[in-house]
Amino acid sequence: MIERVINNIEKVIKGKREAIEVVVAALLAKGHVLMEDVPGVGKTMLARALALSLGVDFRRVQFTPDLLPTDLTGLYIYDRKKEDFVFKKGPVFTDVLLADEINRATPRTQSALLEAMAEGQVTVDGVTHRLSERFFVIATQNPIEYEGTFPLPEAQLDRFMICVKMGYPDEEAEIQMLTSQEKEHPISQLEPVMNPDELSELQKKVRNVFVSDEVKKYIVDIASATRNHPSLLLGMSPRGSIALMHFSMALAFMDGRDFVLPDDVKRAAVYVIPHRVIQSAESKLKREKKEDIVREILDRVKVVK
Repeated sequence: MIERVINNIEKVIKGKREAIEVVVAALLAKGHVLMEDVPGVGKTMLARALALSLGVDFRRVQFTPDLLPTDLTGLYIYDRKKEDFVFKKGPVFTDVLLADEINRATPRTQSALLEAMAEGQVTVDGVTHRLSERFFVIATQNPIEYEGTFPLPEAQLDRFMICVKMGYPDEEAEIQMLTSQEKEHPISQLEPVMNPDELSELQKKVRNVFVSDEVKKYIVDIASATRNHPSLLLGMSPRGSIALMHFSMALAFMDGRDFVLPDDVKRAAVYVIPHRVIQSAESKLKREKKEDIVREILDRVKVVK
């Protein structure tokens, strides 16, 4: 079923199988995704194709400075016929939510979404409303244009299980993309290949993937290494360690295994860790990349047998 979903999305997103796989893995692990890349590389289209392939509800919100928290969560309005206040649900009441250019909204609005991500519920006028069990956020931000933006603070970045960079397609993939869109966009022909109940069942199975004590120790050793690395001011949080474990479980499940290998942790680490750590000033001056620091840590930390 997972292979069918990935192949279906590839009808729309050409040459980006790795990015598609990790987004699907985050969904199976019940995490949320931050996509940071330049405009026009397919971030929005990937989110739409994923929702269509799963047959789940999809909503898109364009974040702007004047977007209010109630524009996301919903609000109570007075109904004259009922002579009472009725709750009008906002776009967070969906299965897959695309938060487009999340760093353009004010911190107050950002925090309203991140509360929903963390708690799976929203509270409006003292009344708590549960969100969908499949609630999944794909947030995008443009790393180039910072004018008029409100960068997400580290505590909020930590709420995202992974951060993905799409990158430009290679020449062959871009030619395929042009060919597929000569007459119409292929997403208009996309059909569901999985139903919501099947998705929920897969998510339950992912949580049953076995993680040995040795692999847990390996994850903790990696986290400790980020906290003591000379190039990093702030290392990975315990929440990051949990995210690394759950994401590794999803990758193992997608690979057809019911147990996690250290290689799953290594593959997961480059998506789970970089956005959670802060570089030192000296590291920034050297133009070191967070991903390279993480890979250096992975080379240095040994697996306990």
